[in-house]
Amino acid sequence: MAGVLSGLSGLGLGNLENMNIFGEEKEPEKSSGKTAAVTAAKVAEKDLIYDKNMECPVCARTFSTKIVKSGKAKLLGTDQDLRARYEGIDPVKYDVYLCPTCGYAALSRYYSTLSSAQAKLIKQEISRSVRVNSPKGETYSYEEALERYQLALANAVVKRAKNSEKAYICLKTAWLLRGWQEQLENEGNADKSKLAELAAAEEEYLQNSLQGFTEAVRTESFPMCGMDEMTVDYLLAVLAKHFRKYDVASKMVATILTSASANSRIKDKARDLKDEILAELKKPRG
Repeated sequence: MAGVLSGLSGLGLGNLENMNIFGEEKEPEKSSGKTAAVTAAKVAEKDLIYDKNMECPVCARTFSTKIVKSGKAKLLGTDQDLRARYEGIDPVKYDVYLCPTCGYAALSRYYSTLSSAQAKLIKQEISRSVRVNSPKGETYSYEEALERYQLALANAVVKRAKNSEKAYICLKTAWLLRGWQEQLENEGNADKSKLAELAAAEEEYLQNSLQGFTEAVRTESFPMCGMDEMTVDYLLAVLAKHFRKYDVASKMVATILTSASANSRIKDKARDLKDEILAELKKPRG
């Protein structure tokens, strides 16, 4: 991908594609027969969501957005970077609320927390030229969901959101792209070039997430994006390790392991991560 916002030209916002996401100063303080039988028994994605009416805080218009039904999807596990995986649905696809009238988009936890000054900026930079595409089916496709996330990131930059909010959007977009790759691989006929494109995009979003959260911990207070300090430190350690920044990862792990406030669960995760870091450092180079 050319950049994390490279898809905005198709939405009428090509002038925003090259925005510097974290460039602004932030105020301190957020067998086939068996397979068929198994598939038939699974709950359909459309049965795990519902339509909810929302009022846009920018243009005051009411619109409908798809929401995941609480407690209905079965948790299968969690990736190391805290992405939760569920049976029958990828909830990440539904975490961006998007007003089809003015183009205001944000993660659900931030959608209503908008100041009048921020709304003015969105009207000036987003609403005047945006073209919002309507969903085509009963569920959001990954392509549709990616558009929503790119709009959420563009809105966050325009409204001068905190680094933590922009970093969290990047993290969840990376999760979305990972889910898309998994879907294509499970279908069994995935285009290798498409998979490579999605994998590269995931890496770019993860890199931006690491940058954003690194800046956020310097200037913002906790909790951050619903996470306490130890959880954010763990996430930073995972992302740093992913990009082979072992000194940073080791420092974050040590902070967790020596903290009196860290619970046993996060300490166990940190110990596992420490073992992985040590194993990678022992690998021969080249």
